[in-house]
Amino acid sequence: MSSSTIEASRAIAAAVRIDADTLTVNLADGRVLSVPIGWYPRLSHGSAEERGNWRLIGGGRGIHWPDLDEDISVENLLAGRPSGESQASLKKWLATRNHGKAERV
Repeated sequence: MSSSTIEASRAIAAAVRIDADTLTVNLADGRVLSVPIGWYPRLSHGSAEERGNWRLIGGGRGIHWPDLDEDISVENLLAGRPSGESQASLKKWLATRNHGKAERV
């Protein structure tokens, strides 16, 4: 096992901040990861309220946004991997969101 794999497997999220452009994750060991919010289209399309409703999962090995049906692992953040969601999946999710908004109006 390489040292980077060991490092990723031990990395635990402690706090999450999101603004209009950036997802920032503070790790328990003091490191801070910041990535463009555009890497995660569901976060990009979510409201500030939806993005603010997150919880740590897997003992801090990941972050879950229930309102956006999004999960991001700390390991993928450390590896610099953006969302792997297909365009077809994202399009279907967006259509569902838009349909729901139309019904509420």
